[in-house]
Amino acid sequence: MTNLLQSPAWRPEQLGQPLPASTHGVSVALPRWSDVVGYEEKSPKVMARLSSGYPRFLIHPRVLELGRLLSKQGFCLPLPSASVADQCAAFVAKTPGAQTQVVSRNGTYGVATNEAGAAVLKAFWQHTGLIVSSRQAEALLNGRAGRDPRAAGDARRTLRKQLAGFYHCAEEDVFLAPTGMAAVFAALRAANELTPNRRSVQLGFPYVDTLKLQQKFGPGGILLHNTQTMGSDLEELLSRESLAACFCEIPGNPLLGSPDLPRISKILRPRQVPLIVDDVVATPYNIDLSPYADLIPTSLTKFISGTGDVMGGALICNRESPLYSRLKPIIEAQHEELLWQEDADVLEVAARDFPERMKRHNANGLYIAERMRVHPAIERVWYPKWECSKAYDAVRRPQGGWGALLSFVPKNAATTAPKIYDRLELCKGPSLGTVFTLACPFTLLAHYTELDWAESCGVSRWLIRLSVGLEEPEAICKKLATALEES
Repeated sequence: MTNLLQSPAWRPEQLGQPLPASTHGVSVALPRWSDVVGYEEKSPKVMARLSSGYPRFLIHPRVLELGRLLSKQGFCLPLPSASVADQCAAFVAKTPGAQTQVVSRNGTYGVATNEAGAAVLKAFWQHTGLIVSSRQAEALLNGRAGRDPRAAGDARRTLRKQLAGFYHCAEEDVFLAPTGMAAVFAALRAANELTPNRRSVQLGFPYVDTLKLQQKFGPGGILLHNTQTMGSDLEELLSRESLAACFCEIPGNPLLGSPDLPRISKILRPRQVPLIVDDVVATPYNIDLSPYADLIPTSLTKFISGTGDVMGGALICNRESPLYSRLKPIIEAQHEELLWQEDADVLEVAARDFPERMKRHNANGLYIAERMRVHPAIERVWYPKWECSKAYDAVRRPQGGWGALLSFVPKNAATTAPKIYDRLELCKGPSLGTVFTLACPFTLLAHYTELDWAESCGVSRWLIRLSVGLEEPEAICKKLATALEES
């Protein structure tokens, strides 16, 4: 980690290097714009250099090895429990021509399928986030289930206690998950059980898998992406149909806008529609969602960890919600303790200094955003202080800031953005929230097959997203200025 703070991975020859340089690093160096395109198009030249990547998208070699051990036939992925394997098999089996089989070996479960089902099996893994972590795969391949189960319980219990402190809630209202997306999926499953056969709605341009979950794992998902009209759009939609839930992010990723939660909550609560708010970008250090959100899914992989070498998530049941007494029993009944014990160990240690780190992330993020906003080579900067600022400030804690994620588009972006990205002497790859600064051409990474659609929602294909780390902010500014000076 220290090496990346001092010597970031930005050179072309560093393509494919895990970020951080760990067996369990969740990001991967994509130093050039063409590397990102090659990754999306699965260019053999690029893919041959990638030993790992973000675990939901690029399946870890140890996980694939465990899958091959479970089944010699077709393509197989291990899954964290028997019930998850059953859910996955049922999902894959809907695909025409797909043959599926739940397999097990020494208490480890997986789903095997043929060529027709392989892409759908990977989609289940990606969208639901119900994955086997690289640490878990490594332990199972080495013939060990981990430490004493009582010690595992202690790590998870301590982690829940930490999160309860961050959210000012009871420990029993914190439900751990193997990833942030698994926490989102748990919220969706609970909403679908509370009111079956109703569609859900996404407010604001979404993180890709949140919308895909609603579209593929329930009656359907509707996108209302315009932050200026979403209140009236939502009221109009509700006049025509009842909804299972309303999802949003505070702030959104990558446009950093926020829906007006006081207004949205007033629309939803009389109709008893759950409001599910993802706080990954802002974090509980900066915002308090308890007056408005019914459920809060979050990723522990990002700022709460900061290390970039562990996956995890949590779903918070808001005791102040009028739907608490109905949602909490559903979530308790559906919940399985799937966060691997060794991942819980790493997360618990990393989370200890989260508040202090987040305070520094806030200061650095604001400093960089303000400098970028007045740079003559920049067309536009997106940052929560300026995007839907009134809506964000409505949930901002007294000591809270605006976070450390910003996006920008340079002037003459079609020609300058790739050159600027290539020249950036900062770590470049997927994910966010690491202690080291991390840049990526977000729209390419998240929406490569639907770039025209993304642009129709106001998200430029030339957008560069910056997760600002804990380096000296002036040093980050100098590197940005160097990359921008020739544009």
